[in-house]
Amino acid sequence: MRKVRSIAGDSVNLLLYRELGRSDDAAEDALWRLNPGLAEHGPVLPAGLWVKLPELETRPVLATPVSAWD
Repeated sequence: MRKVRSIAGDSVNLLLYRELGRSDDAAEDALWRLNPGLAEHGPVLPAGLWVKLPELETRPVLATPVSAWD
């Protein structure tokens, strides 16, 4: 697990995408679990806030598309 500092104007999704290359639901859920008090700062994080990043694969596993003709 590594920690990063937020930049002025960061949201959780922006921070995740910048640092991990993904901001899907699984990554966001893992981040909220590691940082339980983070929601108290609101939708835009203040600059200089330490945030713990989850250790995830860089790319989420893509689901196979479903076709009506399968």
